[in-house]
Amino acid sequence: MGRTVRLTATVTPGDGGLYCARCVQVEVACEGHTVDEALDRLRRALEHHFEHRPVPHPSPRPPIVVPIEVRLPD
Repeated sequence: MGRTVRLTATVTPGDGGLYCARCVQVEVACEGHTVDEALDRLRRALEHHFEHRPVPHPSPRPPIVVPIEVRLPD
């Protein structure tokens, strides 16, 4: 059995009652009908992703996830 790597995911409600789970450290995202389903799909997608690509070097500190406001033109 391989090693375990801790990554950070965000989950946001999407269109049609779906949830979108995204990995902060890697450009991988998945949808599901529940938060758990979205995270499970993301976990499997990341495992597949790392079968073909190197795992990022873990940061000694976790990422800071915060909302940000952006001003758009009228």
